[in-house]
Amino acid sequence: MEQSREQPFGYAQLEEQILAIKKKGGPVKAFTIGKTVLGRNIYALGMGKLRQAALMVGATHGLEWVTSRLLMMFAGELMEALEEGKSLCAVDPRKVEETRGLIIVPMLNPDGVEIAQHGAKGCMHLAKRIYEICDGHFEKWQANARGVDLNHNFDAGWDILKQMEISYDILKPAPTRFGGHRPMSEPETKAIAQLISSFDVKTLYSFHSQGEEIYYHYGPNTPHQSKLMAQILASSSGYTLSEPEGIASHGGLKDYFIQKYSRPGFTIEVGKGRNPLPDSDAPAIYEKIREMLTLAMIL
Repeated sequence: MEQSREQPFGYAQLEEQILAIKKKGGPVKAFTIGKTVLGRNIYALGMGKLRQAALMVGATHGLEWVTSRLLMMFAGELMEALEEGKSLCAVDPRKVEETRGLIIVPMLNPDGVEIAQHGAKGCMHLAKRIYEICDGHFEKWQANARGVDLNHNFDAGWDILKQMEISYDILKPAPTRFGGHRPMSEPETKAIAQLISSFDVKTLYSFHSQGEEIYYHYGPNTPHQSKLMAQILASSSGYTLSEPEGIASHGGLKDYFIQKYSRPGFTIEVGKGRNPLPDSDAPAIYEKIREMLTLAMIL
C-alpha cells in the first residue's frame, strides 16, 4: 500500500492543535493527564459534564497514530458544531452536553508514536537503549519508551497474559507485546487509570488499527447492555463484532475497564490494511466512523 506523502500525524501536530484550542477558548477544554517516560505531555480534551463522561482513547500503540488524527478530526467537527449550533449526524451536541460529557485522549503513547515515526530522534536520551531493544528497526515500534506494550500492561488477566508472553519467548522489553514486569507499571497506564477513576468514566472506547472490528466482551463483569451498544456501533459503521484471540485477549485498556468497573468498554479497530495505515486513509476512515463516534457520546 502506497504511503501518504503528507506529514504523518505526530506529537508536534497534536501539540499545535491543542495549543490552538487552548488559545481559542470555548466549549472544548484542553488539559494534561500526565507525562510519558520521556516527559511528553499526555493531552486530553473535554466537553460537557465530565463526571461520568464517555472516554475515547487513541494511539495506545506507536504505529497506530492514525487513531489520533481521527479523534482530533472528530474533536474539530464537534467544536464547530458546538460553537455554531450545528447538528452532527442529526445529533445536537449542545443538547448532549447539558446532561452528558465526553473526554478524548487522542494520543496515550506519544513516545511510541515519535519513536515509530522518527526513529532515534524520537527517543531522546534513551536512543541507545531503544536501538538495542529493536535492533534499529524503529519503524516496527508499538510500545512505550521502556519497551512495554501499554495494551498488555493493564491489570486484567495480566498473569495469564504473562504466561502467554513466556510461551512466545517474549521475556524482556520489546517493540511490541511485552507487558512489563508488573501490571500498571508505566506512567501512561497509570495516567489513564487515574483519569478514569477521577472522572468516574461511564463508558470507554479504545481506538486501535486495523480490521474494522469492535470488541465489547471481557469476562463475567461485561455489562448486559454492552452487546446491544456494540451492535448499534457496528450498524452505524459497517464494522463487525468480534473477540480478540490468544495474546491479545488480556491486559488491554478495555479489559481493565470492564473488569474493574463493570461498565461498557469497547476496543474499536479502525480501517483496513497494514500498520501504520497511511494518513491518506484518514478521511475515508473518518467518514465511515463519524456517525459511530457521534453515537458513542450518547449511548
